[in-house]
Amino acid sequence: MKEPIIKLENVWRTYQLGKTQVHALRGLSLEILPGAFVAIMGSSGSGKSTLLNIVGCLDTPSQGKVFLKNKDISLMTESQLAQFRGRILGFIFQEFNLLTNLSAVENVMLPMIFQGIPLRERRQKAEDLLISVDLQDRISHEPGELSGGQRQRVAIARAFANDPEVIIADEPTGNLDSSTGRKIMEMLVNFHQKDGKTVVVVTHDPKIAGYAEQIINIEDGKIISDRQTNR
Repeated sequence: MKEPIIKLENVWRTYQLGKTQVHALRGLSLEILPGAFVAIMGSSGSGKSTLLNIVGCLDTPSQGKVFLKNKDISLMTESQLAQFRGRILGFIFQEFNLLTNLSAVENVMLPMIFQGIPLRERRQKAEDLLISVDLQDRISHEPGELSGGQRQRVAIARAFANDPEVIIADEPTGNLDSSTGRKIMEMLVNFHQKDGKTVVVVTHDPKIAGYAEQIINIEDGKIISDRQTNR
């Protein structure tokens, strides 16, 4: 039996809004196995974005434990966690989150700086990644010169910069038309199948969830269903 790459044990996430306590996650437990393609679904306010931040080690639980590769993240300092997260996890965001004053290749090189990869190696790998997402003729373009689909492909290339074991995608097609969104999801499926990457996609769209092998539905901060698909 494979050990889970990400494991949550009885996780609560509570926010204080004035005098009111809001429980975004309520005693949630979850295991994600290496090589899985998981979709987390839920309506607005269901807790899926909070769950994504916890799974991605961008936030810590109010109660409960989170393990990344069997390591308890609560025992790490901020800098240790940032280094560890930078090696293991790659992120794709709905808003692309590219730096507008940097070219496509410079945006992809950025995560490698924090892992201490030499400049020449950074540039070569960034160019190779951009070629792999069919952007060989846009390497020197800035985000403002690219379409939404092209910007998301730069974001995918950047997510793979440090060869992470897990890709976490937050509504990756939310700002794209359906045809471009389909191409983006096919790229993620291809990376998953070719390289055996673990992929976690948060979405409210059943069509996007349909690309996954496992669909987890969340409501009011709790998992209400967890099923395998026929994909």
